[in-house]
Amino acid sequence: MKEEKENKKQESEETVDPKNMTNEQPEEVVESLESDTLAELEAKNKELQDSYLRLTAEFDNYRKRTLKEKADLLKSGSEKVLVDVITVVDDFERALENIATAEDVNAVKEGVDLIYNKFKNFLTKHGVKEIETIGHAFDTDKHEAITTIPAQKEDDKDKVIDCVQKGYTLDDKVIRYPKVIVAK
Repeated sequence: MKEEKENKKQESEETVDPKNMTNEQPEEVVESLESDTLAELEAKNKELQDSYLRLTAEFDNYRKRTLKEKADLLKSGSEKVLVDVITVVDDFERALENIATAEDVNAVKEGVDLIYNKFKNFLTKHGVKEIETIGHAFDTDKHEAITTIPAQKEDDKDKVIDCVQKGYTLDDKVIRYPKVIVAK
């Protein structure tokens, strides 16, 4: 048993004997390792470049696709609005044809009133609302003052007393400011 231990000890000493190693062996190993890691790094670099190019192309395609979808949405959205406007135009054309031959002025007035109400309903349906002005406090975010006049009562100061042109909002955004007269 003692002999076996000594043999193992000798074998382990022989395999790791630093005296037997030459300077050329570690350099060859280092060069081999360097060339292997360099090849791995080059392959990884090519893979990352390819991935980057693909991602850039995908993003560019996505951007183009969304721009096209937005344009189509705007086009089809305005198409729906125009189809609704056409029905009101048809009513006006019929009214104009009947005005020339109408003998009853009240019937013509009633027809124009119906068309006006239909058009106001159309505007409401599409989110357009009239801005209330007369009697309300003047607000520069909602009104455009064209002139001021002296207030007859103290309660009327800084309030809208007349509206020259109506204003409208589209989904809570002012699309046309009402032109008003304000008491000072």
